[in-house]
Amino acid sequence: MPKITEAKILIMATHGFEQSELEVPLNGLREKGATVDVATLDGKAIKGWKDNDWGDEFSADLKIADVKVDDYIALVLPGGQMNPDILRTDKETVAKVREFVSADKIVAAICHAPWLLIEAGVVKGREMTSYHSIRTDLKNAGANVVDKEVAISNGIITSRSPEDLEAFVAKIVEEVKEGEHQRKVA
Repeated sequence: MPKITEAKILIMATHGFEQSELEVPLNGLREKGATVDVATLDGKAIKGWKDNDWGDEFSADLKIADVKVDDYIALVLPGGQMNPDILRTDKETVAKVREFVSADKIVAAICHAPWLLIEAGVVKGREMTSYHSIRTDLKNAGANVVDKEVAISNGIITSRSPEDLEAFVAKIVEEVKEGEHQRKVA
């Protein structure tokens, strides 16, 4: 059984991510002993969104274009409105998300981040949740939409909002400990 202390996890984000949705998984997974890298569009620091204004800056470890999917066991996608909306228009980012799913990696998306999963074409037939305002988008893309703090379907973890972060991070840790299992691209 894999150990969280041996796990290497990637967070992909850009400016305007919901600060808690990057900060809590980043710190929580590191506290459990995982190695967590942050990838951004240009490999430079990004600014969060907190309490209706710009929040803290977080440093990046690499560019999204330089990510090697095989180096990681999991991908975490924070939400916020701006962050996933910008990332889903970037072909390289969308391709990396699809590659993580195709490689049977754990993919965890919270709040508005399932927009990236929709764009990557990997939601059809999966049980998923999200922030309430994008549930119709998920449904229209073929997901089986539920309203609960964590939904998991073939290694893709989704949660609704910052209120679900404790359960979201716990499910990521649980999935890492379970190891690889078959996941299918829609």
